[in-house]
Amino acid sequence: MNRGWQTVNASQIGKIKFGTDGWRGIIADDFTFANVRRVTRAIASYLETAYTKSRPVLVAYDTRFLAEKFARTAAEVLAELGWSVKITDRDCPTPVIAYNARYLNSAGALMFTASHNPAPYCGIKYIPDYAGPATPEITDTIVANIFGVEDTSPKFIRNDRISTFNPQPEYLKFLYSLIDIEKIRHARLRVKYDALYSTSRGYLDTVLRHCGCELETFHAYRDVLFGGGMPEPKGEQLTQLVAAVQADAADLGLATDGDSDRFGIVDELGSILTPNAVLLVLARHLIENKNKTGAIVRTVATTRLLDNFAAKYGLPLYETPVGFKYIGEKMRETTVLIGGEESGGLSIIGHIPEKDGILANMLVAEAIAYTGKPLSQLVAEAIADADGPLYNHRIDLHLSDAHKAAIIDSFTHNPPSAIAGIAVKEVGRKDGVKLYLAEGSWILLRPSGTEPLMRVYMETNSLDKQDRIAIEMQRLIRQIGSW
Repeated sequence: MNRGWQTVNASQIGKIKFGTDGWRGIIADDFTFANVRRVTRAIASYLETAYTKSRPVLVAYDTRFLAEKFARTAAEVLAELGWSVKITDRDCPTPVIAYNARYLNSAGALMFTASHNPAPYCGIKYIPDYAGPATPEITDTIVANIFGVEDTSPKFIRNDRISTFNPQPEYLKFLYSLIDIEKIRHARLRVKYDALYSTSRGYLDTVLRHCGCELETFHAYRDVLFGGGMPEPKGEQLTQLVAAVQADAADLGLATDGDSDRFGIVDELGSILTPNAVLLVLARHLIENKNKTGAIVRTVATTRLLDNFAAKYGLPLYETPVGFKYIGEKMRETTVLIGGEESGGLSIIGHIPEKDGILANMLVAEAIAYTGKPLSQLVAEAIADADGPLYNHRIDLHLSDAHKAAIIDSFTHNPPSAIAGIAVKEVGRKDGVKLYLAEGSWILLRPSGTEPLMRVYMETNSLDKQDRIAIEMQRLIRQIGSW
């Protein structure tokens, strides 16, 4: 058999790397139809070892340029390989296709999305039948399969094995079982919703109206350029939402990222809440208002106020590496009250082990409805309950792979004895390098696996201390190599 294609495309194959949540690339550069066919065949090779072909494979996509065409290409490859394929009838939120992967007893789902990345990017992730992110063991197998498959077009298009379906009804039915619709209806909340041209349009607005909210929406249509911005629900992307909340004295502003697995929350004052604050509010809401219990799970980059909260309420606390796949894995192992990450993903007890921005937004609305208090007050009470405040900050440094490796090596084997005059008492290596300081602050250095970035996270008990630590860390990193 001629294997010449392996040599010709070796550089392209080398670009296909699965990060914390699938493979992403730039459309028409490395994210091409040929590479989509290759990755689909690599996923299919894994499916052969895990499922029978009596179970369908689901395929879904977000609102990006050519996403529906990439999804159709994958469906045709899978159909040629003997799988029956169900493809969504429109762009679809990641948590929605994840739920359907379990509900339909499937062999899993292929989701075409680059989440919150800029418009030139697309991506593909495989979601197993348990409705959460694929574990590293699964993605490692898929990556290993890539060198053994071809990128050619199917010889025959088996349309008889491909059908479309609407994933919305069953997901909404399930979502409505998790929230108190009558409580929210009784509160008659005034809500502003910015879809950010994402897959949540037609979902989150439908749920809000079903729950009796007075609603104004923005950007609830497909724009593959995302209005010239990014489908990321924070900062400059939410200026219109903030202005609308303030102008009309609304109770709440809501948004999601591109594939709707991350949330964005604006309180009644127009302040954009950090994911850490939302996690605290919802953990407290689930315990005090809904009488739920279970473990709290957070990533290594997420606030330790959750640790204080867990200790106060006598709950187990688990720390995971960055990536919701690790939280999802813990949710499948034990009873988890809430699991979340500082980047804006969470799930709760009774839900699928996948982050869900639609659910997160509705839970915040539910918390307001239960208490009758403004969201800013709920945040203040939750932070005080967890013995806060603490202050979080992140610096993104654009560095070469060699420089990133040198920094991790240096801080691992020769860590500083003090940072900004504060003693380093412990060095953790769960994900990157985490420096625990004597007075409770921490610093995490974590190189991106897919971008030329070193992310430096920190949490302190004062803004002055945060500034001093940030300056000191950049000085130390600058000494290790040029950037």
